[in-house]
Amino acid sequence: MEQLSDQIMAFIPLFITVVLAVLLLLALHWLLLARHPEMGNERRLPRQLIMLVLSLAAAVLIAIALPVSVSTRNQVIGLIGVLVSGVIAFSSTTVTTNLMAGLMLRNTRPFRVGDFIRVGEHFGRVAERGLLDTEIQTEHRELVSLPNTYLITNPVEVVLSDGAIVSVTLSLGYDLHHGQVENLLIEAAGEVGLAEPFCQIVELGDHAITYRVSGLLSEVKSLLTTRSNLYRAILDTLHGNDIEIVSPGFMNQRQLSETTKILPASVIKATSAELFKPEEIVFDKAEQAQAREEQKQELQSEIKALAVQAKSASGDDKQRITEVISEKTDQMTSLEHPKQDEGEQQGSAPQPSSPN
Repeated sequence: MEQLSDQIMAFIPLFITVVLAVLLLLALHWLLLARHPEMGNERRLPRQLIMLVLSLAAAVLIAIALPVSVSTRNQVIGLIGVLVSGVIAFSSTTVTTNLMAGLMLRNTRPFRVGDFIRVGEHFGRVAERGLLDTEIQTEHRELVSLPNTYLITNPVEVVLSDGAIVSVTLSLGYDLHHGQVENLLIEAAGEVGLAEPFCQIVELGDHAITYRVSGLLSEVKSLLTTRSNLYRAILDTLHGNDIEIVSPGFMNQRQLSETTKILPASVIKATSAELFKPEEIVFDKAEQAQAREEQKQELQSEIKALAVQAKSASGDDKQRITEVISEKTDQMTSLEHPKQDEGEQQGSAPQPSSPN
């Protein structure tokens, strides 16, 4: 009986250590991660590393509390070290490479949050930049995480935020004079609001001429809508001038007279108010992220300017400037930690209104 009691007493320190370690880790996990589900990958990474270090420390403390001999305890601690070293050895190559790539992207800044980029087969707006990966939102409203090593080993096409060229390519037969076609395509580009539209002949094929009409779009956020509107304007303009858009190969296979044209029936064009902009849905997260970044940059500039004023101010003026700096610092903090309910409210995609 005494022997059993001694064995139970020997395990009490181990039990207390395990309970305290588990409770402490759960409390820290809730404090650092669980209560901030809206936190981005970049801000979560250092907190996850802290939790990893604390978990390893808890494992070592539990090993020290084991009711075994000193040599056995040292062997257990050594086994923990070997396991940790093995995990680091197998994962360090990828993690370190992505981390270094993330730091390189931070220094070179080839793109910003909210920019349109194309990398390989992926196209979308940058929604989040992390140390290990970069998240983009595609035109199908999907979120795609790209490892930073992929971004530095592949060419990255960035749509400039101050303006982008929108182009459409189409082929028309040799029976149409290129001067007439070019004027009509430029007219269609002007109707959708493209600045300085121009048309090029890019290829003289065996059966058709390939044209490319382009124009400068200053508001790049409406890239998808403008491209769709340009297609629509080209159809309306060419059909309105009795120009048929059809494959020459298909024309050669039809048993029709030379004067027969295939044109769609006239329809009532939808007004601009009835045309829904898909960017409002597909790039919602990227739009919110870009707005937060712009607000943060504006607040940082204001805080720096106020700090300069505070150095030369005194008395009540200095106190007032200090209070303003504190308020703007709180605003910066709120932008870095957006509330979950606000994020859900802002992230809810607007539904297109059906035309009457």
